[in-house]
Amino acid sequence: MESEKPNFGAVMVYFKKPSWAFLVLLFTVIAVLSLQITTKAIIPFQLFPVLRSSNPDVASGFDPGSCAGFLGELPERKHVMSIKDFGAIGDGKTSNTAAFRKALVYMQRFGEKGGAQLNVPKGKWLTGSFNLTSNFTLFLEQGAVILGSQDPEEWPVVEPLPSYGRGRERLGGRHISLIHGDGLINVVITGQNGTIDGQGRMWWELWWNRTLKHTRGHLLELMNSHNILISNLTFLNSPFWTIHPIYCSNVVIKDMTILAPLNAPNTDGIDPDSSTNVCIEDCYIESGDDLVAVKSGWDQYGIRMARPSSNIIVRRISGTTPTCSGVGIGSEMSGGIFNVTIEDMHVWNSAAGVRIKTDTGRGGYIANITINNITMERVKIPIRVSRGSNDHPDDGWDPKAIPKIKGIVISNIVSLNSTKAPVLAGVQGASFEGICFKNVTLLGLAPTAAWHCEFVSGCTSAVFPLPCPQLQNNGSSACCL
Repeated sequence: MESEKPNFGAVMVYFKKPSWAFLVLLFTVIAVLSLQITTKAIIPFQLFPVLRSSNPDVASGFDPGSCAGFLGELPERKHVMSIKDFGAIGDGKTSNTAAFRKALVYMQRFGEKGGAQLNVPKGKWLTGSFNLTSNFTLFLEQGAVILGSQDPEEWPVVEPLPSYGRGRERLGGRHISLIHGDGLINVVITGQNGTIDGQGRMWWELWWNRTLKHTRGHLLELMNSHNILISNLTFLNSPFWTIHPIYCSNVVIKDMTILAPLNAPNTDGIDPDSSTNVCIEDCYIESGDDLVAVKSGWDQYGIRMARPSSNIIVRRISGTTPTCSGVGIGSEMSGGIFNVTIEDMHVWNSAAGVRIKTDTGRGGYIANITINNITMERVKIPIRVSRGSNDHPDDGWDPKAIPKIKGIVISNIVSLNSTKAPVLAGVQGASFEGICFKNVTLLGLAPTAAWHCEFVSGCTSAVFPLPCPQLQNNGSSACCL
């Protein structure tokens, strides 16, 4: 299936005005281009051990322009092989599932002997799911395309995630992701802008036809893993959420292009879930769901597991999604979400720009969220807090489990050709407080358009048009300091 092409003209509009972020990005690009990339082994690089942010509540001393330095030094892999060494054929027709699985089993032996790298050369390499190993690099050379198998049997059904209690779409288990890993350390998935194409239409049609037996698989899911880099690739047509790090720490996702048809169901771009120290930057995303969504478990299962998502940076993301949001927090947030910085985003032709999603029964909390410098064009509802999806895993959810939201700072927002004013719908009896808006300008609204607020409190400064009464205190409250 031919994918939608990025609107690079629209992306460039976002960077017309010079700023420190643009200059840092420019110098970063120049530095990267100056490196001589070899397909023999990945070049060592530095990534820092503890996530720091321009948000002073996350930490201090961080270069706010780049995630460089995030994971510690990753050594050059000592053992390098090609997928062709394992009998794979890159004709786009021959199944290479056995070859990929054999390659990973073989390369596992080098985990404590300098690590291993599997090169995927130019060609179309059809495969079912396979599991990565620790101290390992998957490197896609220029022109390399990994294609997801069209045989559901090559996407085995595995146990549901403990923080979800069941498959997200269907009861019971779920199909494993195309590329999967559990309990790994020091994993790099990168290349010379190679492509991983999930060929998801088969899965979308099962969803549309209501014949899906198990929850669809992700394109890439890593669980319980530490020190992860995903960079410089194109991901296409995921069956379900595209990149899903869950129960992970020290994760960098950067310089990615993620595309799916705009009507492809639930094809989220990047969903950090119950993970900590995550940096997502410099990505272009088009999808049928949220570009980026921060999650942490579903109702009673997420509450019981209590694995929050924390210390997360999302920046310089651009893209479009006609049915969902540029960045979403929730709706699965029952394990808690805190210390999240979202900045320098450009979103267009989308249902929402920034959206916080929760509900009765979720429990959990969302705290210390900083959203800054977002440009929106033709976005239906620029800012939205939503409730009432009545979306629960089973009958065991607790109606007394209400979420708490506190410390949300949204600043330097410009929305052009907005359709509706912001909607802030809290949950009755819950605490949705300390919501601050600063320097927010929404243009193109009808004169009768008005903010809609229920069960929320906070403050504003320099907001146009005039916000709802619950927020009209001219920035005098401490929440806007």
